[in-house]
Amino acid sequence: MKNKAINIQEVYKSEVVPSLKKQFGYTNDLQVPRLEKIVVNMGLGEVTTSAKAIEGGLRDLTTITGQKPVTTRARKSIATFKIRQGMPVGASVTLRGRRMYDFIAKLIHVALPRIRDFRGLSNKSFDGRGNYSLGIKEQLVFPEINFEQIDATRGMDIAIVTTATSNQEAQALLAALGMPFRR
Repeated sequence: MKNKAINIQEVYKSEVVPSLKKQFGYTNDLQVPRLEKIVVNMGLGEVTTSAKAIEGGLRDLTTITGQKPVTTRARKSIATFKIRQGMPVGASVTLRGRRMYDFIAKLIHVALPRIRDFRGLSNKSFDGRGNYSLGIKEQLVFPEINFEQIDATRGMDIAIVTTATSNQEAQALLAALGMPFRR
């Protein structure tokens, strides 16, 4: 996996920067959009019925990202969902640097192709400021997760934050890095 991260960084420097400079007319390499961080979030709504759910979610996120997640706690009580203020309801990891490049390489080249009936990522998940979000329905698409060791299938949200100022710049950057967008 270490080679893939180096390859993505090298691809960015050698191929993506020159092509985006030409496409958008940048005069300086520092004007070219780049990845800033990746936030992986896992909601653990079943924690109200099972106390072990939080441990399983934290373990899965640690295995997938290689970094210890932060427990997300409820801001206020919601009686209909049996949630009290301060109760753990999820887990989140912010990846930067080498771990970010490792994760994006694993996501593009290993996890997304393993999704059943995958036809590409939506072009409509940009936020208008150059950031992209996607959801994965189950953690089993990542090769590190052993099917026998999980207690429940959980989905996760992945937010890719870039320095791009528009959706077109961000989509060009992610497509050049290898993200499989729908045609």
